[in-house]
Amino acid sequence: MSEPNPLLRVSARGLLRRRGMWLPSAVILGLLSLVLSMLYLGANNDPVGSTKDLPIALVTSDRGTKVAGQRIDLGAQIATQVTGSAELRDKVSWKKVDRRTADDLLARGKVFGALVIPEDFSASVAALAGPPQHEPHPPTMTVLTNPAAGSFGSGMAAEINRKVVSQASAQVGRVLTQQLGQQAAQQSESAHAGRPVAPAAAQLMIADPVKVNVEEGYPLGAHSGLGLSAFFYALVLVLGGMLGANVIHTQVDTALGYMANDKGPFRLVKPTQHMTRTHHFAVCSVLMVVLSMLTSALAMAGAIGVVGIDASHLGLLWIFGTCATAAMGITALALLAVLGTPGPIVSMLVLIGLAIPSAGATIPLQALPDFYRFLAEFEPFRQVVDGVRSILYFDARTDAGLGRAWTMTAIGFSVSLLLGLVLTRLYDRRGLHRSAPLRLSAAHPQPGPQTVPA
Repeated sequence: MSEPNPLLRVSARGLLRRRGMWLPSAVILGLLSLVLSMLYLGANNDPVGSTKDLPIALVTSDRGTKVAGQRIDLGAQIATQVTGSAELRDKVSWKKVDRRTADDLLARGKVFGALVIPEDFSASVAALAGPPQHEPHPPTMTVLTNPAAGSFGSGMAAEINRKVVSQASAQVGRVLTQQLGQQAAQQSESAHAGRPVAPAAAQLMIADPVKVNVEEGYPLGAHSGLGLSAFFYALVLVLGGMLGANVIHTQVDTALGYMANDKGPFRLVKPTQHMTRTHHFAVCSVLMVVLSMLTSALAMAGAIGVVGIDASHLGLLWIFGTCATAAMGITALALLAVLGTPGPIVSMLVLIGLAIPSAGATIPLQALPDFYRFLAEFEPFRQVVDGVRSILYFDARTDAGLGRAWTMTAIGFSVSLLLGLVLTRLYDRRGLHRSAPLRLSAAHPQPGPQTVPA
């Protein structure tokens, strides 16, 4: 088969010997590997040690009781000790509320769990120190989880609450043991008087009297990925915008003749058609917005229709998905238009590299280092996750993250669109057109590497 006759020919060995083929790729790939490893592993290296102000509700419904004419309120005492604990002071932000408010906080994803001290807590503890019962009722605290707010954060809150119950049980057990010790002299007399002595099982219960009851404070459906379906759905939207921008940009360049259309062994190069950078960005943006409607619908079809995830508010989910995808796409297109060839790498770092670790989707924001909490204030992925989570889990309540998600998505879309239009217009006014002809140097009449506007 005949080969084309280019002006210059180069062998594979000769090309590989060029330093320019190795150095840029080595620098770019090396830096990407270094930066991404630091970003992802740095965020997840020590979530327990990085935890700060993890929100947990504390409900004290204990009515107290009277023992030997004195009123005791163990629930209030335990709550005071818990909120004043030096060990948990910086790690946990306790929300002392009633049960109704706690349920509302759980339903809005504002807390990762709750610890509930019941109404009869003091009475059930006092009963253990009184005359032996046929069927003693152990004092119980309830730990409420909230996987809808994040399964990892919910697990952290549940573990903290279990430790609190364990410490409270040990403290109450010591008090009861002391009281029983004071009554030890009377037990022998009680036995001679015909009154029953506390059996061994009851004495063991007194040593560790408080039991923990773990319940799901805000139930999720069986097909919600234990609270992770929102993260993966948001990831689909973000990738749809970023990858969609690259596809659209390439297709427009191919249609204008800036790039060749390679399909397997076949290569088609169209005549170059001039278009200003501003118009090029505008065309890509229109395509991105319109096609986002399709990609959002197909994402829903795959996730809900085929996979079968639990979802409601389907119309709102489609609209939000469309807007989120469009905002991500416009951001990536603006970076492509402004930066040229480095645009895809920068957009990947902005929309994926920096965004996923700071999204609070797997590791809660309160368990991330300060740098990632700062990123979470404006990184787009966090906003998309909050919006999707509110729609899928929290009945699309604006105060459950959806309001902030709409606001930040609109800001991101507007800023990216304005940035793209202003800078591409500036390039056009300075004559930095993409279709500028190649200029050969007089000192080098043969064609060689040329530097032209991207």
